[in-house]
Amino acid sequence: MTASLPPVITIDGPSASGKGTVAARVAERLGFHYLDSGSLYRLLALHAKQRGIDWSDEPGLAAAAAALPVDFSCGGMRLDGIEAGNIIRSEEIGIGASRVGALPAVREALLARQRAFRCLPGLVTDGRDMGSVVFPDATLKVYLTASAECRAERRHKQLIEKGESANLPQILHDIVERDARDAARPVAPLRQEPDALLLDTTALAIDQAVDQVLGWFAARQVSGQ
Repeated sequence: MTASLPPVITIDGPSASGKGTVAARVAERLGFHYLDSGSLYRLLALHAKQRGIDWSDEPGLAAAAAALPVDFSCGGMRLDGIEAGNIIRSEEIGIGASRVGALPAVREALLARQRAFRCLPGLVTDGRDMGSVVFPDATLKVYLTASAECRAERRHKQLIEKGESANLPQILHDIVERDARDAARPVAPLRQEPDALLLDTTALAIDQAVDQVLGWFAARQVSGQ
């Protein structure tokens, strides 16, 4: 980490691994800013759907990404001035986010916007390439994962609690497919970086995972890394 820059904790990992919940709670405990990078891709997928831009139209999506009318102030997540936090959590938009996120021009267009979130006192961010591409000089890099079956069960429970219909076998199938797609994409593929610490949450409660990340970060601060 460059000494003059605020500290960053990156938490990367596959879909439904719990990285968003862990990252948000770590940020809260530390008093840091929080960036859910996946929300940018979900918002772009939703924006494209609303504007009739195909999720495979790379030039059109890149242009839309560069001017994406999003606002994260006051704890909200607004697209064109309309709260979109719940809308973008649908399975359809999640699939769209994975598709648009595989396009090099789209990732490049959103890169500067993500880096702009780095400010004092620090930032916790989760995604799939936060430690590898967006913040390669992060203070602490964590690769958070869980078994595909565990992740499918978690997603299924979330959907049921929201009152939405959910088919567990289909969710598992979608997660396995998304893992393969994210790992195989030519730009910023999903993978554990050599300097990222592995955190498997299959058998861990959220609080245990949060405490582990905080312990690792405290150790880095003490060692001056």
